[in-house]
Amino acid sequence: MPDTGPHVQLATFCERVLQEPDGVLSLVRVLDRVTVVAGFPGAPDEIPAGHPVQVTLVVALRSDQARGRSKISIDPEKPDTTHLPSAEFDVSFEGEERGVNVIVPMVLEAQEGLYWFNVKLNDEQLLSRVPLRITYQRMPAVGR
Repeated sequence: MPDTGPHVQLATFCERVLQEPDGVLSLVRVLDRVTVVAGFPGAPDEIPAGHPVQVTLVVALRSDQARGRSKISIDPEKPDTTHLPSAEFDVSFEGEERGVNVIVPMVLEAQEGLYWFNVKLNDEQLLSRVPLRITYQRMPAVGR
């Protein structure tokens, strides 16, 4: 059975998104990994609890034969496989090459490991899974 849409054109993380008045997007620093760096004497062995990591998830969908209102949900899964609260967005598909862009700025309380962000249509159809790995690096103390 052919897939009639919507289709994922883009699903990725970046640091920042610029959206022009005509709807064109520019993504700044596309990434799938964030390194938290501790460069001070006595830095902890692990990422401190509650340390924020700021990223933006961008999902661009194109309609094809999809028409009308739908719901896009983003379901984040932490490295320990627990789930964070989902974010939901009401969208409207016009058909053909027309589509929607879902831009989700977020601040995560960093946990070292691999996060997965499941992108779903109407809570049932998995459109994509977007990975984001958070790593931690202690910088060596500078000698005197």
